[in-house]
Amino acid sequence: MTQQRCNWVSSEALAQYHDEEWGVPSRDDQHLFEMLVLEGAQAGLSWSTILNKRAGYRRAFADFDIDKVARFTPKHVDALVADESIVRHRGKIEAAINNARAVQQIQAEHGSLANFIWSFVNQTPIQNEWASYKHAPASTEISDALSKALKRYGCKFVGSTICYAFMQAIGMVNDHETTCMCRARCVALGKKGRNRKAG
Repeated sequence: MTQQRCNWVSSEALAQYHDEEWGVPSRDDQHLFEMLVLEGAQAGLSWSTILNKRAGYRRAFADFDIDKVARFTPKHVDALVADESIVRHRGKIEAAINNARAVQQIQAEHGSLANFIWSFVNQTPIQNEWASYKHAPASTEISDALSKALKRYGCKFVGSTICYAFMQAIGMVNDHETTCMCRARCVALGKKGRNRKAG
């Protein structure tokens, strides 16, 4: 039997990301922050471009340590704009630092970024059944609400479409195609997380 993947997987790097990470429920604040930054950086670019620069991003953004990134100064921004290992877009770089500070506020008020983010799906992943990934929406009412809530905390590059891609990436929504070999595992992981409080 051939192992079938979602039809958007078109390279080795995408296959690895798809098989190991995409759609797997994540409640780790550092990983959630990383995905928020990367999804924002992707705006107008391909996900392959971002994946190819992921190691550069981890090095440039202190491995996505929220408190460290929140302390970045304008000098850091100038250095990052010159760093070819990431997307050299001043607005996106400044947004990542700004968003780290917003996440600190969210953590202070909600206990963790995970508690806040996952509250939008009642702590339980949404399980979709798409025959083709092309049927998946670009945004939903939930991604609209998440986008608005993040913007209230001052987050940038968190429009509804970016938020929906973020939700897919961290497993808040399982958009693996019905024929995809990874779908069942993500469904099972979603059920496992249902009975415990995210903390």
